[in-house]
Amino acid sequence: ESTVLVIVFIVIAIIVALQPEIRRMIEQIGEKNIFRELLSFNYKSEQGLFSDKTVDEIVKASFEMGKVRTGALMVIEQKSPLVEYERTGIVVDGVVTSQLLINIFEHNTPLHDGAVIINENKIQAARCILPVSKNSNIPASMGLRHRSAIGITEVSDAISVIVSEQTGKISVVKQGIVKHGLSIDELQTYLDKEFNS
Repeated sequence: ESTVLVIVFIVIAIIVALQPEIRRMIEQIGEKNIFRELLSFNYKSEQGLFSDKTVDEIVKASFEMGKVRTGALMVIEQKSPLVEYERTGIVVDGVVTSQLLINIFEHNTPLHDGAVIINENKIQAARCILPVSKNSNIPASMGLRHRSAIGITEVSDAISVIVSEQTGKISVVKQGIVKHGLSIDELQTYLDKEFNS
């Protein structure tokens, strides 16, 4: 009987000690709809992360904002969940359109600071705070937006698309590596290859 009590006590102690982790796991199951993905047999890879239209809308928005030098940072989620970064922002849960992206990043609007996180054809959240890269090799000319774009790709498999407020030029970042000054065709080809190949 004393052995049973000791075992029960140990089990309860483990549950109490792991309570935050258990709660977080349950939250992630609910938020990411893991069961749906398991039942659909690799839903993302079969359906494609994004439709062609979503890629087109991101490209269109990037170059429209570039023309008027509206700074923007769009993070495209892949397999690594970005829930903890979505929580730092404001929930949008809206279908990706160029107009919605442009409206979000418009100067002096409530959501223009920070990043938007895009997943499965939707803008999940805006005004998100991202980890800032501490890479000492990043040129001093790159500001907080670029450092954040690099930072999120260092801790996940996400891809960042940046519109420079100073120059209007478009850059993409993957695994901490930045490609600068992409043309509209280059950005289109890059995103098509990444998400719809």
